Amino acid sequence: MHATTSNPNPSAAAKALEFLAFTLGQEEYGIDIQKVQELRGYDTVTRIANAPEHIKGVVNLRGIIVPIIDMRIKFNLGTPTYDQFTVVIILNMASRVMGMVVDSVSDVITLTPEQVKPAPEMGSVLDTDYLIGLGTLDDRMLILVDIDKLMTSDDMGLIDKLAA
Repeated sequence: MHATTSNPNPSAAAKALEFLAFTLGQEEYGIDIQKVQELRGYDTVTRIANAPEHIKGVVNLRGIIVPIIDMRIKFNLGTPTYDQFTVVIILNMASRVMGMVVDSVSDVITLTPEQVKPAPEMGSVLDTDYLIGLGTLDDRMLILVDIDKLMTSDDMGLIDKLAA
């Protein structure tokens, strides 16, 4: 048996990261594309009693009950509007599926590690614990969010209960 050598430097290609770019208010964010199951329009949700305001409710997605979180409410970006342009990003994280409401989705961006800068320490709306860093691409800057950390954080509330 001979070991096959295909790419002499496989790690170079593996290091590039793909992010789904989306907007919330005036800012552009990015999340790991591997966590994204699908994109959908905004459907009517079933409200859950006593859920935090940012948890809009749940939808039935092909037999799976999916909690829908409105990130615009979570990040205090004013009163959200729901129209034909509103996008729900369906995330598949570990054993949990959830939806995240955003203003719009633009594209998938590939970033090299050199294009990802550490997030500055700021008292911003988004706790830096949830940030991977800032992705820079030409004249764009994406706030890269660690969606696993954000969605499982204590202040999101009810995720474990809803998904159970």
